[in-house]
Amino acid sequence: MARNIPTTSRQLASPSRSRRVQTFLGRDWKLALFFVLPVVIIMAGLIFWPFVSAFLRSLTVRSFLTGQEQFVGLRNYARLFQDIDYLTSLANTFRFTVISLAVKFVIGLSIALLLNSRLPLRGLLTGLMLLPWIVPEVVTALAWRSIYDPIFGGLNPILQGLGIINRPLGWLSENNLALPSVIAVNVWKGIPFYVLLLLAGLKAIDRELLEAAKVDGANVVQRFRHVTLPGLRYVIATTLLLSFISTFNTFGLIYLMTGGGPGGATRMYSILAYEQAIIGLRFGPGIATAFSMAPFMAVLIFFLARFMQQDSGRSQTQPSPLGRLFGNIGRGIGTLLGLIFLPFEWLANVFERLQSSRPRMKREQRERVGMGVRLLLLLPVLIFVLFPFYWILITSFKTDLQIQRFASVFIPNPWTLEQYRSLLLETPFLIWFRNTVFVAVVSTAISVVLAALAAYALARLKFLGSRALTTLLLVTYLLPGTLIFIPLYQTLTNLGLINSHAALIVTYPTFLLPFATWVMLGYFRSIPVDLEEAALIDGANRLIAFWRITLPLAAPALLSVTLFAFTNAWNEFLFAFVFITSEQLKTLPVGLQLLVFGDVYPWGQLMAASLLMAIPVMLVYIYAQRYLVEGLTAGGVKA
Repeated sequence: MARNIPTTSRQLASPSRSRRVQTFLGRDWKLALFFVLPVVIIMAGLIFWPFVSAFLRSLTVRSFLTGQEQFVGLRNYARLFQDIDYLTSLANTFRFTVISLAVKFVIGLSIALLLNSRLPLRGLLTGLMLLPWIVPEVVTALAWRSIYDPIFGGLNPILQGLGIINRPLGWLSENNLALPSVIAVNVWKGIPFYVLLLLAGLKAIDRELLEAAKVDGANVVQRFRHVTLPGLRYVIATTLLLSFISTFNTFGLIYLMTGGGPGGATRMYSILAYEQAIIGLRFGPGIATAFSMAPFMAVLIFFLARFMQQDSGRSQTQPSPLGRLFGNIGRGIGTLLGLIFLPFEWLANVFERLQSSRPRMKREQRERVGMGVRLLLLLPVLIFVLFPFYWILITSFKTDLQIQRFASVFIPNPWTLEQYRSLLLETPFLIWFRNTVFVAVVSTAISVVLAALAAYALARLKFLGSRALTTLLLVTYLLPGTLIFIPLYQTLTNLGLINSHAALIVTYPTFLLPFATWVMLGYFRSIPVDLEEAALIDGANRLIAFWRITLPLAAPALLSVTLFAFTNAWNEFLFAFVFITSEQLKTLPVGLQLLVFGDVYPWGQLMAASLLMAIPVMLVYIYAQRYLVEGLTAGGVKA
């Protein structure tokens, strides 16, 4: 009997300790560990630790005598504010960002308002306006370089024909024209993002409020100023912040178009960091240049992440402090826009008084006139959006002689497949195509599988750190690639993975996983939990419930994130450009640059390659547009 007493005590103590562990770590911590551990390892190994090690290295400089790293503290950061190249690049970055955002917002809001009104073929027009969004960055850069070319390009002949200019201009080679030119391309590329989010915000505004304002005698400008703008304040604030983060850290588009030239006129801080760290092998100063904007980005990302995490079910009568902050930001922007629209409001009143003195048109006539005016306003933007696609198409079907002699500028004469034959038979295009397919498929598969597991754990399981992990995933999603490519380069170098497809397959999940997890998380939360609980009562475990019930119901989200991840992996330029040096291992976005010999651009081949590269993405977009919208909307991707 005496010997059984300690045993009984241990038996009693063991469940007690188990309950305490379970209470501390959460009810489902063991199962959650299986679901989220791969994501945690990737985030810790490829984001957190590279960041820490890179920051430590930013406190050092390499001795040219010994080749050893010497600790210098914050000296690299202090020197930045005395470096004219850094200050110039920072000024260029802010100028590029602010002007781009302003123009994109004005044009995007205008298009969204037009598309939200009665228009014939509105669905088709909306789809056409979104095309620049899905085009690979390298295709965008090459197409516009070709259009801007002072000898072979199409912009100069158009402007000279209209009498706007009297001589061909070097749009990318003249200091005063280079920055406005790349801003125009960034606007072209970014308009769809604004149109998509602002159009969604407009559709969410209560139509009864607009009708009530109309009944009360408010004209169209007054309705816009007092009803539409207040209803868009959260969408506007979020859109501008998201766009600011991405635009401020632009690298690939500008590097592909100008390389930061001429004379540093388009050199952004991200390009300067690349030149110092990767080309000049001055990792300490290069990392310091990249990380100098990290505190600024951290503040923006923090506020944006917290705002995007706001519970959609939160009462609007009692918003969170962060919600009130964004509301104030949005109201401030709305007030500013309202002041801008005051002259237009006055003009609208004058126009209505003039119209009242004339015989009134019938309602059908007014609607036809209104649609005609809206289509007329939309036409210049539509030409601006579609012209690069037309230019790519016609240039790819020209002979080299037609291009060189500047003959048949806008219509090939004759049409030929010469460029496609030489591209496929005389260049490694098919090898680059194969490499791109391989890297995109493998990295997408890994990212989607791990994202589904992690999202399910965050949506359904109770464990310690779930809220923190959700926040970290969103922060990682918002983290610009320009801040992590140097740390990742160091890490991959230490692992011996530089110049291999493994380097891309390992690093692509750093930007594919967070978004995929975030979308899947929102979708899993929208699935009724009762279905899983019924399966658990019937004897199924969590894994079976996840595999047989949750995943089939989440098919739209799975498809949308798969297609989105594949598209992003297919188009990715920065990592492939930095991590791959061998010609035979390059992917399409980087490989196309090898077709250029010095200052000689084989425009025919480049446009043919651009068209062939864009076709898979466009086919995916056309086929899965409905599923993408359904998955992203149900997945809780909020503006």
